[in-house]
Amino acid sequence: MAISSEFSAPSIIGQQITSRNGQLHVPATPFIPFIEGDGSGADIWRAARRVIDAAVKAAYGGKRTLVWMEVYAGEKAKRLFDTTLPAETLAAFKEYKVGIKGPLTTPVGEGARSLNVALRQELDLYVCQRPVRWLEGTPSPVRQPELVDMVVFRENTEDLYAGIEFAEGSAENEKFKRLFQENFPEQYKRMRFPDSSGIGIKPISREGTIRLVRAAIRFALENKRRSVTLVHKGNIMKYTEGAFRKWGYELAQREFADETYTWLQYEAVKKESGEAAANAEMAAALAAGKLLIKDIIADAAFETALTRPTDLDVLATTNLNGDYLSDALSAQVGGLGIAPGANINYDTGSAIFEATHGTAPLLAGKDKANPCSLLLSAGMMLHYLGWHEAANIMDKAIETTIHHKTVTFDLAHLMEGATELSTSAFADQVISHLGE
Repeated sequence: MAISSEFSAPSIIGQQITSRNGQLHVPATPFIPFIEGDGSGADIWRAARRVIDAAVKAAYGGKRTLVWMEVYAGEKAKRLFDTTLPAETLAAFKEYKVGIKGPLTTPVGEGARSLNVALRQELDLYVCQRPVRWLEGTPSPVRQPELVDMVVFRENTEDLYAGIEFAEGSAENEKFKRLFQENFPEQYKRMRFPDSSGIGIKPISREGTIRLVRAAIRFALENKRRSVTLVHKGNIMKYTEGAFRKWGYELAQREFADETYTWLQYEAVKKESGEAAANAEMAAALAAGKLLIKDIIADAAFETALTRPTDLDVLATTNLNGDYLSDALSAQVGGLGIAPGANINYDTGSAIFEATHGTAPLLAGKDKANPCSLLLSAGMMLHYLGWHEAANIMDKAIETTIHHKTVTFDLAHLMEGATELSTSAFADQVISHLGE
């Protein structure tokens, strides 16, 4: 059984979070499954858990408590159960709805499939949600990091991450190429070196696109954001990335016509009545509070993020583009060490919040790693549970700690006059600022 329960006190009785039509019902003492993580995961989880518990206590005075339940994946699961992802771990996340995890090792080029991808796909957590904003005082490579305030909605289950690949030289590869050549000879000719090619298939579906874009638009409306931008490479991959753009616009016009204004509407008016009329109509729609739905080619999104970051707000992206873009945006505000993230199914309410960085095995057991990514993800989790008071207290304390230049080594060497702290000492500092 790959589950163990840990309670802050014997008198605490955990209760199960339930969901109906995607709406969570959160008790005062919810069970929260957690994966400690590989490498530096143990250090950052130990620190983060203390801060989270202290923030909840500061906000609610003991009337609410998270009841932690350890489940296993990665290296620890392999040692204990001879598998990196026990079935009981998946079952626990399904049953208890909301959980959190540290970083897990992903082999490169060979070996087992990514555990992060496996969790997302097995639990159908189709949104990878990554808010990107600057915390005052954080060192940044750009001149105005305070202008960066975006939320990435990355599709999480399709695209090249579906893992449909045939290795060069394998029997499966040869069989696929024979079928491809026999049935689609013109497309087959587009392979420059077919005899030595590995093959990957890129599925992007109407259903997968619609639910991702719907979640992004709903989030933007509920949080009074300015726009949703569909990020794609549809100029090259017309029937996958291009279809993502097409289906996204169709969804907006079909389900959110009264609340949105799209670039397709703008272009139609421009073609019929001219640019001035189109500009006037769009300005009136936005002045009335409508959400702008637009699109951008993926490579242009990177340039825009650097030169005109305020042009981007909520981004709805395909899987691979979203992976690249969310990490690049995080670099503008201080890097993955302070980048939060979540994997969410808005239909079932299930979610796993996570540290977005790697395992940093060289830091394992040294009490040096930065816990901010996991802490800020925990803040997202508390907001998701509706525990906004605890989330706000914790987020503010993290920002205050960074502003005082009391930080872990990764930030300290980039900040003049900083005091370098261990992972656990950084957690102590955050706790000391709770409620200020």
